[in-house]
Amino acid sequence: MDIERQSQHEGSVATVLDDVWVTIVWNDPVNLMSYVTQVFQTYFNLPREVAARHMREVHVNGRSVLSSGPREKMEVDVQAMHSYGLWATLQRSGE
Repeated sequence: MDIERQSQHEGSVATVLDDVWVTIVWNDPVNLMSYVTQVFQTYFNLPREVAARHMREVHVNGRSVLSSGPREKMEVDVQAMHSYGLWATLQRSGE
């Protein structure tokens, strides 16, 4: 394998290792829907309609994916949701 092809191959392996992660917010019986919408607007900087759609998804389906990116960023988002009193986790995208 020549150097250029080897370099391209190694680059594709690095991409596979840099998986995309997601922040999932889960339904809970404690927080009001208006509060959850407000948190989504404030923290994720979402327009009210989009935040309300995610809140309804949490309420009806039990969960909603609110952000995606590198694991470290998703860990920050999960911790932020916890600081607002919401139940959130992260997982690899596609799982």
